[in-house]
Amino acid sequence: SVVIPFFNDHLSVLMRTVHSCFNRAPAHLLKEVILVNDHSTKTELYDELKAYLKSNFEGKAHVVDLPSRGGLITARLAGARVATGDVL
Repeated sequence: SVVIPFFNDHLSVLMRTVHSCFNRAPAHLLKEVILVNDHSTKTELYDELKAYLKSNFEGKAHVVDLPSRGGLITARLAGARVATGDVL
């Protein structure tokens, strides 16, 4: 599982990052990509991201939204809690 915390990142950057993970990692090793939204203020953009991930990555990539800003470590731990892979 790959955990990617983000805060107020541009939509294109997040999409490019997810595509890079799937294009570069061996398919048998990559179980999922988890993007953790650390309570970004650009919420209108991330609905489009969720829809894009759902339609293009068939459940192998999804977004976890944190209810309040927690910082890098808190976001990374939140992603680790929902990860289903054997290795992070």
